[in-house]
Amino acid sequence: MADWDAGQYLKFADERTRPAADLLARVPLAAPARVVDLGCGPGNSTALLAARFPAAAITGLDSSTAMLEEARRTLPGLTFVEADLAAWAPDGSPDLIFANAVLQWLPDHAALLPRLAGFLAPGGCLAVQMPDNLDEPSHRLMREVAQEAPFRAALSGAAGARTTLGTVQDYDAWLSRAGCTVELWRTTYVHPLAGHRGIVEWVRATGLRPFLAPLSPEQQADYLARYEAALAQAYPAQADGRVLLPFPRLFMVARRV
Repeated sequence: MADWDAGQYLKFADERTRPAADLLARVPLAAPARVVDLGCGPGNSTALLAARFPAAAITGLDSSTAMLEEARRTLPGLTFVEADLAAWAPDGSPDLIFANAVLQWLPDHAALLPRLAGFLAPGGCLAVQMPDNLDEPSHRLMREVAQEAPFRAALSGAAGARTTLGTVQDYDAWLSRAGCTVELWRTTYVHPLAGHRGIVEWVRATGLRPFLAPLSPEQQADYLARYEAALAQAYPAQADGRVLLPFPRLFMVARRV
């Protein structure tokens, strides 16, 4: 896929930052010395970490050059590093690994989550938030439109870009066996958007990326028109034209004993 589009992503900066703030509020650490923002994106989550822990050594990691350029521009005093997040290992033991809306792009959570927890210093925390919306109409319809004749061959692998999340029982078991106490919760945010095109603009920066990347510009326009028409059937508009997008997310904070 092409690199991430930081500008498109930040069209909904407030909405995307709110779950990061909610996750950070449940991190039970007073003064961590070393903090890693895993999948820092354009730095919106890193800014929250820097405000909460001003004395910490904070490093933002991401695989996207464009996202890191934006993070460095907005937070020039912090350290940002380009890295393969699936293979990353820290140089030392962080007190906090903060992973906001990133691990859903990485496979094999049964191995990944314990591996990350194992990097922590004693008493350290792994804080994770992931969209839990693959069964929502916004994402189910991506897959259904991808099965239509003009797109089927090109998009045969698109749905596999996102990892299907485990159950809360899975994550509790995986992290408990890794020597952590675990807190898990789900929150469904409801975002008012400017019509069905607003939903398209929201997911275009994230979930739609693997569905659009293999298509020509003409095919992309056709796909998006069909997708938006399907959204109009699934999400009734309010009287003023706004559309409400329910967005469930899964949270966990695992503290290494």
